[in-house]
Amino acid sequence: MAWLCDLHTHSTFSDGTSTPRELFTQARQGGLDLIGLTDHDTTAGWEQAREAARETGVGLMVGAEVSCAWRGVTVHMLSYLHDPLAPGLPALFETIHASRRARVADMVERIGRDYPLTLADVEAQAGEGVAIGRPHIADALIAAGCFSHRNEVFATILHPASPYYVRYCAPDPREVIETITECGGVAVMAHPRPLSRQRRVVPAHVIASWRDVGLFGIEVDHPDHTREWREALGVLTARYGLHRTGSSDFHGRGKTTTLGENLTDWEVVEAIAERGRMDLVLPAT
Repeated sequence: MAWLCDLHTHSTFSDGTSTPRELFTQARQGGLDLIGLTDHDTTAGWEQAREAARETGVGLMVGAEVSCAWRGVTVHMLSYLHDPLAPGLPALFETIHASRRARVADMVERIGRDYPLTLADVEAQAGEGVAIGRPHIADALIAAGCFSHRNEVFATILHPASPYYVRYCAPDPREVIETITECGGVAVMAHPRPLSRQRRVVPAHVIASWRDVGLFGIEVDHPDHTREWREALGVLTARYGLHRTGSSDFHGRGKTTTLGENLTDWEVVEAIAERGRMDLVLPAT
C-alpha cells in the first residue's frame, strides 16, 4: 500500500490556524491520503474531522497530543484511536487545562510589564472552548505588532530560557502512557529531540523503559529533528522493538512547516489501527 499518511496535525481546536474542514481540504490538495488530528489535550475536533474526512475522501486517524513531563523536561505523547468516553483521559485533560490556564495567566502578567499584552488579548486569540497555551500568547503579541511570526516569539520571550517563561504541572509520561492504554489508545512519543531544547531531553534508556508500560512508537521523522537525531532515534526504535512514525506537526500559519512534510509507513498505520479501540476512517478509493 502506497498511501501517504501524516499522523500529527493541529486544528483551531487547539493551536492550529486551520479548521478541521480546512485542514482536510489542504490535505486533499496536497495529495495526502490520510492525516491524524492530534490537537493538544482535547478530542473536541473529532466530529468535525470525521465530517471533513467524508467530504474530502481523505482518511482520518483520530488522536490527541497529551502534555506530560519527565524531571522537568516537557514531553508530548500522541494518543491514537482511544475511546473518548473512557474516563481516564478526559480527567487528565481537565487537570492539564487547569494547569495551563494558571501558567498562561502568570506568563501574561510577566510579559505585560514590558509588552502591550493582557489575558483578554490571549483569550481572544484562543477562542471559546480552546485549550489555551503559549501559541495563543504568541498570536496576541503578533496581533499587537510586537513580532511577525510564532517562530520568532518562541525563539525569544517564550523560550524556556526566557525570564518570562513559566513551567506548569504536568503528569508523568508513564502515567500518561498507562492512561492512554487503559482508554484503548496507542501511545507514540512525539518529537523527542526538538531543536529548542536539545540540551535537556529524555535519555534514550528512559524512553526505552516506557515500552514496558505500553509505549508503541516514537515520532522519529519530524521537522525539528536533524538527520543525526533521526538516525539515532531510528536505532533506538529498532533496538527496542518500537514503531517509527513520521509527521509534519502541522499548525497552519502558526509554524513554517508543510503538511505532509514527513510521513508514516502504511504498515505502521495498520499496526496502530489493529491496537486502537476506535475505527480508522479509510481514504476513499
